Amino acid sequence: MVSTERKSKEERRDEILDAALVVFAEQGLHGSSTEEIARRAGISQPYVFRLFGTKRALFKAVVARCFRQTLERFQQAAEGKRGEEALHAIGEAYGELLAGDRVYLRSQMQSYAACDDPQICEVVRNGYGDLVAYVERVSGADPATIAAFFAKGMLMNVLSSMNLNDPAELWAQRLLDGCKEA
Repeated sequence: MVSTERKSKEERRDEILDAALVVFAEQGLHGSSTEEIARRAGISQPYVFRLFGTKRALFKAVVARCFRQTLERFQQAAEGKRGEEALHAIGEAYGELLAGDRVYLRSQMQSYAACDDPQICEVVRNGYGDLVAYVERVSGADPATIAAFFAKGMLMNVLSSMNLNDPAELWAQRLLDGCKEA
């Protein structure tokens, strides 16, 4: 007889969040279904609702988790660094994240697109605000430098969304090169 180990509520929650990340990245909040998320997580749809209550609450949890993971990535990249060195390390780490994970990028873009919902907008604002506060703290940079840093990040998002991480188009290469400059 094969014995199967029961998963904890937290393990199942993480599996649902992983599945929801993919589905929301592909289809957005309004185009996705909890049925598809449950299927990808290998659980029943009622269990999704038992853990998260609503599709909106699940979306908010996915968005909050993505922002936490981004902040953790920033913190790892900047560990032991300050000032311009920290900004450069964070920028490099973010560029690697975008180049290597289309699901993450698409999920991020879907979160911005869902900001017409005030509850989702609050999660996005809080998460983005945490990123800004961390970058300000670790870099000690002035507001103009911080704004330019995040503007470059958003330009990187746009280029990545067009699959231009390693572009043949010269205009896109110039923009990417500009993003990499200090």
